[in-house]
Amino acid sequence: MSTTFPQNGSAIGRGLLAVGDRWTLLILQRAFVAHTRRFGDWRAQLGLSESTLAARLRGLVAAGLMERVPYDDNGRTRDEYLLTARALQLWSLLLAIWGWERISMPDVPNAPVLVHNDCGSAALPVLGCGVCGVSPVTARDTSAERGAKAEFAQIAVPRLHRRAQESSGPIDPLSYYPQTMEILGDRWSTAILAAAFLGVRRFTTFKTELGIAPSILSDRLRRFVAAGVLHAPSDEGEYRLTRRGMDFFPVYAILVDWALRSYPTHSAHDLVIRHASCAAPLRPILVCSHCGGELSRTSVHFTFSPAVS
Repeated sequence: MSTTFPQNGSAIGRGLLAVGDRWTLLILQRAFVAHTRRFGDWRAQLGLSESTLAARLRGLVAAGLMERVPYDDNGRTRDEYLLTARALQLWSLLLAIWGWERISMPDVPNAPVLVHNDCGSAALPVLGCGVCGVSPVTARDTSAERGAKAEFAQIAVPRLHRRAQESSGPIDPLSYYPQTMEILGDRWSTAILAAAFLGVRRFTTFKTELGIAPSILSDRLRRFVAAGVLHAPSDEGEYRLTRRGMDFFPVYAILVDWALRSYPTHSAHDLVIRHASCAAPLRPILVCSHCGGELSRTSVHFTFSPAVS
């Protein structure tokens, strides 16, 4: 399997290629939350095959999200994988995903609790604008501007991994929920959601904009409807975001911002999310639902049920 990371195409497409896969997201999540850095530890925690894990780690290195660093293991030299500066910026994306899960599925047992160290309270991350300081910011508070040469086909980057089956993946309180993996489990799903936030509604428009095969599009739309992210098609054949789908906006906004900063391209080929309140391009930040203070990677921690190892 090739691990070459493309150096052209839209920033969004390159970002989706880097993180638009369920195992990649889980590997990154464990690196952030559990400080996992060694092959055997990921293998034990996630239960995926050695070949799959090796392929995802190679991809993360190729994307500039991890670096291999040798260490001594009882006289044998092995590699561990450390997050790069580019990857550390993904912390807010992973936190936004967790926040969406807590809002959308509040009754899941043994869910981790986010504690904001600055105020000492259990908190939910709330999307705010880093330019004007206003929060919360919702999809309805923004508009999207596509560059003159921006094409959704550039979001549909070449696929490197097969989509995991619906039943695959670890099931424990630390892992993302199956509903989340229906949205972020592969790059097609995330591209479809991005298109929905940009106003695409009809099957034929999704197909044309994304350059996606009808069978794949039908499958992903079916999954989104089943997950409660899209309404079933209307009499006019339109798929509209549900409340649960609209609540996913912070994840989408942070992913777009991260991709544009991490893989800059000519502005004509990408999109800008503009915050109506200040008329500036949205600089997404996450703030504490309790005190309103900005959440940083070092100002929060998770507490887990005793049942979670």
